[in-house]
Amino acid sequence: MMYGTTFPLLRAAAPDWQAYVGHAFVQGLADGSLPRANFLRYLVQDYLFLIHFSRAWALAVTKADTLEEMRACAATVQALLKDELSLHVRICEAAGIALADLGAAQEHPATLAYTRYVMDAGHSGDFLDLLVVLAPCVLGYGEIGLRLRGAGGPYADWIETYGGAGYQALCADVGARLDQAAARRIGPPGSGPRWPALCTRFATATRLEAAFWDMGLAP
Repeated sequence: MMYGTTFPLLRAAAPDWQAYVGHAFVQGLADGSLPRANFLRYLVQDYLFLIHFSRAWALAVTKADTLEEMRACAATVQALLKDELSLHVRICEAAGIALADLGAAQEHPATLAYTRYVMDAGHSGDFLDLLVVLAPCVLGYGEIGLRLRGAGGPYADWIETYGGAGYQALCADVGARLDQAAARRIGPPGSGPRWPALCTRFATATRLEAAFWDMGLAP
């Protein structure tokens, strides 16, 4: 569940990690107490977020140094566009929210803040900088899904997507890719002149993840 060796070190250095993965929104998903209207509001914003997230992984293809890195990032783009976005469309359509309405929804400030931070880190930094700010979303959802798996209730479909074997395999791949990117660019993780800045990037993305849950709980 720790998804490699670099991720646990970054996770331990992020003061808001537990506020993110143990957020009241997540607890509401687990016990089914989250109001459906709040879940759907979150899901619409997460649909918009995932479009930008897919673009960020596509940007990672251009930032990669090797064909192996390029192929791995391209596969992640495909998984996001095919599987994760499809989950959002399926649940929203079942609730009466049409695909056209999803695409026309206005981005919440929390969505704007997070997605633009990720893209800015990707454009201004290198491949490792980009992976570090992408990791809290990918691996945090993996951690949450694995912990909640089997909870049942009204959000079982969402939980199973992130706790299931397919997404967990993606997390393992991303964790391994992060390890390889760190080894290639900074050497052993946890030390070196770039490590504090990488921890700051990861911590900022984690804080923005927690703010995204805040948005979902807002009245």
